[in-house]
Amino acid sequence: MPRDYYEVLGVSRDAGDADIKKAFRRLARELHPDVNAHDPDAEEKFKEAAEAYEILNDPERRATYDRYGHEGLRSGGLGPDFSGFGSISDLFEAFFGGAFGGVGGRPGPRQGGDIAVQAHIDLAQAIDGTEVELSFEAVELCSRCHGNGAEPGTPIETCSRCGGAGALQAVTRSPFGQVVRSVVCDVCGGDGKVAQTPCEQCEGRGREVARRTLSVDIPAGIADGQRIRVAGRGHAGESGGPPGDLYVLVAVADHERFVRDGDDLVTVIDVPAPSAALGVTVTVDDVHGEPVEIEVPAGTQPGEILRVSGAGVPNLRRRGRAGDLRAVVNVVIPRRLSAEQRALVQQLADSIGEDNLRQDESLMGKLRRLLR
Repeated sequence: MPRDYYEVLGVSRDAGDADIKKAFRRLARELHPDVNAHDPDAEEKFKEAAEAYEILNDPERRATYDRYGHEGLRSGGLGPDFSGFGSISDLFEAFFGGAFGGVGGRPGPRQGGDIAVQAHIDLAQAIDGTEVELSFEAVELCSRCHGNGAEPGTPIETCSRCGGAGALQAVTRSPFGQVVRSVVCDVCGGDGKVAQTPCEQCEGRGREVARRTLSVDIPAGIADGQRIRVAGRGHAGESGGPPGDLYVLVAVADHERFVRDGDDLVTVIDVPAPSAALGVTVTVDDVHGEPVEIEVPAGTQPGEILRVSGAGVPNLRRRGRAGDLRAVVNVVIPRRLSAEQRALVQQLADSIGEDNLRQDESLMGKLRRLLR
């Protein structure tokens, strides 16, 4: 059973013609399939709104509907008829005068489309910067006809169908009568000219798909998910328009020992409990395999964070400034002790008093510091 037409348009039963027309315009813009490409039901919803408008905008059919409902329209032969509208885009353009997509005619220069390519690098390359070679397909101007679509040495003539205008006049039936609109010529595609002998290589299109290889510089400090714009390296434009751009989406592989947090590098270092109590210098390899010394002060507690200033990632926007290396201390408790070791640990445990366990920092203060 169809929905109530007043409900579809969101108006009351005593709404005037102006209110009904305003409601339909609002709905049509919201439901137009070109705007709601993600919604597979957009076309049906739009048709439902157009049907409701056609009935409620006609005084005779509206009176019949108010008295007898949908059944009265069908039995009286007053139901909606969209058989002459063609595509849903034609219906929308007839109502709005091409508000979404414009009026057809000879197109001017059009910029080529953009291209997105992914570049895979590792963390060391992200820190130092690198150069990657990318291979991708792009639309290029035909190398044989140089984009004019004609076989070299053959003429380009005025289109006989549109007389060189690039557009044709079409009559579309709408709920408000016949609407005359301009559409792009189906022979010349709006150029107004056609090649007498189409180019053999591109079949008259003037463009072709080619494989392109390009080296792109990846700046030091780039992060996973960031993109680099390379101007003018996208698809070729049309009718003399400029090419689009190339966007390189950077994907940084996970590292087995380091995690990036902003401009900082974060890692975990294992420190035996006796060494954490006494203090020790721990040597770890950075992402390049170079040794970095980290001082572990005496009495370091589990989860404490030690910093090595300037040993992180270069800042992408501020040259000369790099983040820090943050080492989270994992205090390791020894296992499988020998008898001699157990005796020594027992001796240490017996000697520890309350003064040895007193914290210089409150519990809440420690939590705030660890969560910074």
